[in-house]
Amino acid sequence: MTARMKVLHVGAEVFPLVKTGGLADVLGALPQALIGQGADVRLLLPGLPAIADAVLHQRNVCQIGPCFGAARVTLRLGQMPYSQVPVYVIDAPLLYRRPGSPYQASDGSEWPDNVQRFALLGWVGAQLAAGALDPAWQPEVLHAHDWHAAMACAYVAAHPPANVATVFTVHNLAYQGLFPSGDFSLLGLSSRFMASTGLEYHQQLSFMKAGLKFADRITTVSPTYAREIATHEFGFGLDGVIRGRGGDVSGVLNGVDGAVWDPSNDAGIATRYSAAELGGKLRCKAALQAELGLTVRADAPLFGVVSRLTSQKGLDLVLGALPALLKRGGQLALQGAGDPALEVAFVAAAKANPGEVAVRIGYDEAFAHRLIAGSDAILVPSRFEPCGLTQLYGLRYGTVPVVRRVGGLADTVIDAGDDALASERATGFAFDAATAAALEGAMQRAIAAYAQPARWHRLMLRGMAQDFSWGGAAWQYVALYAELVGLRGSRPA
Repeated sequence: MTARMKVLHVGAEVFPLVKTGGLADVLGALPQALIGQGADVRLLLPGLPAIADAVLHQRNVCQIGPCFGAARVTLRLGQMPYSQVPVYVIDAPLLYRRPGSPYQASDGSEWPDNVQRFALLGWVGAQLAAGALDPAWQPEVLHAHDWHAAMACAYVAAHPPANVATVFTVHNLAYQGLFPSGDFSLLGLSSRFMASTGLEYHQQLSFMKAGLKFADRITTVSPTYAREIATHEFGFGLDGVIRGRGGDVSGVLNGVDGAVWDPSNDAGIATRYSAAELGGKLRCKAALQAELGLTVRADAPLFGVVSRLTSQKGLDLVLGALPALLKRGGQLALQGAGDPALEVAFVAAAKANPGEVAVRIGYDEAFAHRLIAGSDAILVPSRFEPCGLTQLYGLRYGTVPVVRRVGGLADTVIDAGDDALASERATGFAFDAATAAALEGAMQRAIAAYAQPARWHRLMLRGMAQDFSWGGAAWQYVALYAELVGLRGSRPA
């Protein structure tokens, strides 16, 4: 790595300010880990209310003026609270100062001007990469995250700045940023970009494709997912584009922020505990059961779910396997929101099984910690899963994962089969078919293991001993950045 390599990360959300999923956790933790590896890292974020109001010590870098439908755009530089990572904030009140999520209004409808909101994010990233907005700092690498930031790669390709490499990370290929083809005129790009070799996708405009086509390198958030998205089953119509990039696509497994997820130092759970002293986990379980109105029973295996309630996450499989779980004496505690039909079904299941099933619709970060700490097992039965962080949190907290063998779940959980048990490698339970019966079989194996305290204790300890810190991922990214910068530097002017 060159001395203090300069890297700009561009994304739409960041923990703990704005979070709709794992993307925010990555943007909150990876820059810190890269700084720990010696890189000079800054973030670029849209000026959403929760971001613009929380970033510390903001000062104006430049007045950009009217663009992308906004009457006034100002670029500011400040520091992230808690981590002190430097962060550029795009202050464009007309585009970003509004209630709701980063992508949707309060009623769940997509913001009608999302094409302009996220084109601006990418354009500002490219302008920073070109040295046009902040003469005091110009990155050597621009790293864009998911479709919201993908246009940065297209804008860099349109006017390539000297010696700036681009990396695009796919966090979830299912969400592609598709817009009517007529919106292309709002982007300020030449017509060659709206071809099948550019952003055009089945007579639509695809922001995701901007990253896939124009980034120097593409990464995903786990090695298995990098292979999966090149297949028809997991490629969501873009598998041909991904196969076309060949060796430019690789997977770097996400990590866990140990400062946030650590049962020995988690002030939000009922009792702190560690691998050396697991008694606190039993108290966390009893406290969770009491909080949720479940029957307080140490001998009942308690399965937890913290998830968006969607078909992708396989939550319909949980409903299908639930009767067998209850028949075997298990309990279910769930926190999530999403598909209204799934919400209604889980609430109905809780009403039909008082004391055995508890459901909280919505998401609360503090409660998620209590649920994971208090559960015996964590369910992640996803139909596809780019990385998955919930199973990693489960491993950290001695909460044994039960997962479908896809994406990052396959990379992080070793099934408790005979060979893995004999060689002391098992950390959880995995199944293959996306069916309730397959999930039920994995849960029954987990329940049988739970009935053998010594075996369950070994599973917990092996999980807690796994190292999924961000240091390893940061090291891989630093190596990738250094390779790209070296390649750029070797090219003739």
